[in-house]
Amino acid sequence: MDVSALTNISSGYLKDMVENVSEYEGRDKSFDNILQSAVDLLEETNDMQNYAEEAEIQFALGYATNTHDLRIAQEKANIALMYTVAVRDKVLEAYKEIMNMQM
Repeated sequence: MDVSALTNISSGYLKDMVENVSEYEGRDKSFDNILQSAVDLLEETNDMQNYAEEAEIQFALGYATNTHDLRIAQEKANIALMYTVAVRDKVLEAYKEIMNMQM
């Protein structure tokens, strides 16, 4: 899967997303909470990938016949993976920018 063309996620969008998560969960904006939300994102993406793979196997074995449900599971997994990769790329970009700062 090629996700190299995914570049439309801006740092402002990610900042707003983190602030919204903090407001909804009633948490402060500490690094620990941001890191935990990133881990949760990875776990959710992994769950969606596993569910899509399971749906493909069920369809291939003939246990499931609804192609719409299969395609929906595949698309959810694909979108979650692209979003996760975009977040990872932005975090790495921010890390590199911080490392290049002069004191």
